[in-house]
Amino acid sequence: MNRVGKLGGKIRPLTQIDSIRNEQCRFMSARGGQKVMAIRRETQSVWERRAPLGPQHVRKLVKQGIKVIVQPSNRRAYPMAAYANVGARIQEDMSEASVIFGVKQVPVDALLSNKTYCFFSHTIKAQADNMDLLDAMLEKNIRCIDYEKMNDEKGQRVVAFGKYAGIAGMIDILHGLGLRLLALGHHTPFMHVGPAHNYRNTHHARQGIRDAGYEISLDMMPKSIGPMTFVFTGSGNVSQGAQEIFQELPHEYVAPNMLKKVAMHGDTNKLYATEISRSDQFERRLGGGYNVDEFEEHPERYISTFAHKYAPYASVIVNGIYWSPATPRLITIPDAKALITPAKTPWLATSPGSPSLPSRLVAICDISADPGGSIEFMNECTTIDEPFCLYDADNNKDKKSFKGDGVLICSIDNMPTQLPREATDFFGDLLYPYVSDIMKSDATKPFLDNKDKMGPIVSGAVITSNGKLTPDFEYIADLREANAMKVCGDFSSSKKALVLGAGYVSAPVIEYLTRDSDLGITVASALKSEADTLSSKYERTEPVLLNVQERPDMLDDLMKSHDVVVSLLPWTIHADIAKRCIANKVNMVTASYQSQALKNLHGEAVQAGITAVNECGVDPGIDHFLALECFDAVHTGGGKIESFVSFCGGLPAPECSDNPLGYKFSWSPRGALLNMLSGAKYLQNGNVVEVEENGGLLESVVPMDFLPGFSLEGYPNRDSTIYGELYSINEASTILRGTLRYKGYVDAVKGLVKLGLLDPTPTPVLHENGPELTWKQYMCHLMNQTDSIFYDNLKDVLLDRLESAKMLKVIEDLGLMSDSPIMKAGSPLDTVSHHLSKRLSYEKDERDMILMRHEVTVRWPDGRRELKGINMVHYGDPNGYIAMAKTVGYPCAIATKMVLDGEIQKKGMVLPFTKDIWKPMLQRLRAEGIQDTEKSTFL
Repeated sequence: MNRVGKLGGKIRPLTQIDSIRNEQCRFMSARGGQKVMAIRRETQSVWERRAPLGPQHVRKLVKQGIKVIVQPSNRRAYPMAAYANVGARIQEDMSEASVIFGVKQVPVDALLSNKTYCFFSHTIKAQADNMDLLDAMLEKNIRCIDYEKMNDEKGQRVVAFGKYAGIAGMIDILHGLGLRLLALGHHTPFMHVGPAHNYRNTHHARQGIRDAGYEISLDMMPKSIGPMTFVFTGSGNVSQGAQEIFQELPHEYVAPNMLKKVAMHGDTNKLYATEISRSDQFERRLGGGYNVDEFEEHPERYISTFAHKYAPYASVIVNGIYWSPATPRLITIPDAKALITPAKTPWLATSPGSPSLPSRLVAICDISADPGGSIEFMNECTTIDEPFCLYDADNNKDKKSFKGDGVLICSIDNMPTQLPREATDFFGDLLYPYVSDIMKSDATKPFLDNKDKMGPIVSGAVITSNGKLTPDFEYIADLREANAMKVCGDFSSSKKALVLGAGYVSAPVIEYLTRDSDLGITVASALKSEADTLSSKYERTEPVLLNVQERPDMLDDLMKSHDVVVSLLPWTIHADIAKRCIANKVNMVTASYQSQALKNLHGEAVQAGITAVNECGVDPGIDHFLALECFDAVHTGGGKIESFVSFCGGLPAPECSDNPLGYKFSWSPRGALLNMLSGAKYLQNGNVVEVEENGGLLESVVPMDFLPGFSLEGYPNRDSTIYGELYSINEASTILRGTLRYKGYVDAVKGLVKLGLLDPTPTPVLHENGPELTWKQYMCHLMNQTDSIFYDNLKDVLLDRLESAKMLKVIEDLGLMSDSPIMKAGSPLDTVSHHLSKRLSYEKDERDMILMRHEVTVRWPDGRRELKGINMVHYGDPNGYIAMAKTVGYPCAIATKMVLDGEIQKKGMVLPFTKDIWKPMLQRLRAEGIQDTEKSTFL
C-alpha cells in the first residue's frame, strides 16, 4: 500500500508530494534559489507548547515556494504530522535555513552562526539573565529580530501573545484567588475555577468561570470578604484579554474615582472593576496634568499615584502594562508595606464567626512578568509548576504557600503557553503578514544593506547584526554597564556596602550583611589590624586602611564604588560624612541621633536623590520601634496616649558591676561622661521642664524600681519634648526619655565634676608632651597643694571639696589618687576617659546588658486607663557579641539591607518612625533573639 500525506490541502501519495516539492525547489532555484526558513523546537520550558506559526500559516508559506523546516517536537501543541501534511519538512537539522523562527529564548549552544533568528530575546532591558545569550548572538554574527520591538508607526506592537497572556493570567488568578481566600477561612465560588492549563481551550474555561459567576450572582460570597474590586492597568491586548474573562462574571464597571465608594458600600452579589489608564495615574512631579507626548519623551518627570489613589481600594490588581526603567512604578516596596497591612477599614466588617481579610488587597496578577519592574517587589517570575507565591511585605520575602500574611502573586512569564493552540493561531495570524519581509534578511550582509528591503517594522526590531548592536539598541550596552556587577577585591557582588569603623559594633553589622551572597563589604578603619581581623572572619569582606578625616579624597573614591555607607564612627563626624555621601550620591545609614547638622543637610540630600537613615541602633533605635508599635496598637484601637516615660541603659550585668561607678565601658567613655554635663528637657503633666547644663542632670536623678531585682536610677536625656510630634502622640501630657544606671552612678560622677575632672578644656599640665605626672600629683595640682602632702592630708582636702566620704571613696577606688603615671590627653575629660576606658573595661568572660523600660499610660474610648510596661533585657554573650554591639549592630545592619533592597526609598534625612520601616525592623530583630515583654494593669 502506498503511504500518503497531505500537501496543499489534498491527500497525495508521498512520492507525489516529494515530486511537487522538488519541482518547487527547481522553480525557486531558477529564480535565484529557494528561500528556506525553520521553526525551532521550544526548549526554554517544559511547559512551552506554542509555536510562532501554526500549520495553517505554514501551508500558505509552502504555497509561496518557501521551504519550511520544522524541528521535531512531541511537546508542541500542534503535532508534527499537522505540519508535515501541509508541506513542511520535519527534520532536526536547520542549517539550510537562513531564518529561524521561535517563541522564547534560544539556548546559547543551539544558536547557529550567520543566521537570522526571530524570537522574544528578553534582552532589550539588559536583563542580566539573558546577557550570555546577547553575547553569543554577537559572537556568532546572528541577526536577532525581537518580536517585542516590531512596532508600527504609532509605536504599537504588531505581533504579541498579549491577548492570550491576559486570558490565561485572568483564569489563573481567579483559581489562585479561590485557594487564597480558602486559606484565609472563606469558601468562595472561585474554588470551582481551575488553572488555565487544565482547560482544553478557552471555551471550556469560560464555562467554568460562568458557573462560578452564577453562584456569585446568588449572593454566595461570604459577607466577611466585603465587596470585591478588580483593578486593571492599561487598555492594551493584555488588559483586554484579561477583561474578556472577567466579564464572564457578574460585574459592574466604575470610573476610577468611584473605586473607593464601591469598595466601601458595594454589593457582594457582583464584582466591581475599573480600568486605570496612564492619564489616571501619572502626574507631573512639578504639578500639572498628564501630557502623553511629554511622558513618552521624559517619563522621569512624572510620578505614579496608583499606590495611593487606587491600590488601597483594590481586592485584585491585574497588571498588564509595559514598563521601562525610566517609567515610575505602579507599586514600590514601601508602598507594599502600607497596602499589605491588617485591615482597619469599615468595608471589611466581620460577620459573626467569620474571619475578615487581613488586608483589602488579596492578590496581584502581574501579567507583564517583569521582575523588579512596575510591581517592584515582584523580583522573580512564578512558573506554571508553581504559579503562586505569597509576598510578605514586612520581611520583603516570597513564600510558596497560600497561608500566612501577605498578598498572593501570580506572575508567570509564559502564560499564553497554557492555551497553546489558540495562542499559536492568534500569534501566527499577526506574524504571518511580516514573514515575507523577514525572509528578505541576510545575516551575512551588512544590516544597512538589508534594512530597506525588510521594511521599517521588521528592520526596527533588529537588535543585533554583524556582531554588533544595531544603532537603535546600542543603549543596551549602557544599561548593561550601569547594571554591571561591581568587583570587590577578588570576589564579585551585585551590591556593595562601605562600613566605616571596625570596632565592637562593626562585627554584627558585617556578619548580618554578608548573609546575602550578592552583597560585598568594604570595612575601612584607621586601625588596619582591626579591619584585617574583621575581613578574615567574613566572606566577601575587604579591609581598607582609612582615616576619614585625614583622607577625604580616598573616602570619596571608595564611596563612588559602593551603594551605601554605614558610618559606625563617632556621631560628631557624621555630618561631614553625610556631605561626602551627598556629593557622591551614595546612601548612608547610622545608628546615632540625627544631629542638627544632619537635619540641615536634608534638602541637599533630597536634591541628590540619596537616602540617609539615622537613629537605627538601640537607643536611639529599638526604643523607637517598641514605642511606635505600642502607640500604633493604641491608636488603632481608638485609644489615646496620656503619658510616655522611657528609660534605657547599657550596663554591665549585675555580677560584673563591682566597681565604684557600677559601670563599664566597651568603648571610649568620653561621650557618656560628657553627657552628664548636658541639659535636658521634658514634658511633665503638660508643663515643660528644663534641666540646666553643667550639673542639672546630676540633681535630676530618681530611683527606678520597675524590676525590683535591679538597683537602678535614672535621669532625663536630651530633649524629650520633640517626640510628641515625631511619635504622633501630641495628646500626651507627659513625655520623658531618660538614661538608666545602677544606683550610685550619678553621685560618683558628681565627685568627678566637683573636682573638675570632666572639664573638656585643654590644660598645660596635661599636655601630652609635658613632664610625667602621677594621679596623686595631679590631685595636688587641682587642690593647690604641693605634691609632698601626706596622703591622708590630701584626702582631707579632697573631702572638703567633695562634701561626701562616699564620693571620696569613689575617687580613691578609681585610682585617681594613686602614684600611677597619667597618660595625658590634653584635657581633664579626655585624660580621665582614657584612664577609665582601661580601668573599667570588660574582662574576657564578663558580659554586658541592655536594659530598656517603656511606661505608657493609655486612655481608652470607654474611659478606662491602662498602664503598659514594656521591658527589654538583653545580655551579651562572652563567646559571641556583647549586648551593646548586637543591639546597635543588628538594627543598623537591617536598616542598611532595607535601603539596599529598596524597602526604604524616601529621600533625604530619614528617621525610622514610619510603620513601613519600624515594623519590619522590629520583626527581624525579634528573629535575631532581641526580645521584649509587655505587662499591663488597669488603673
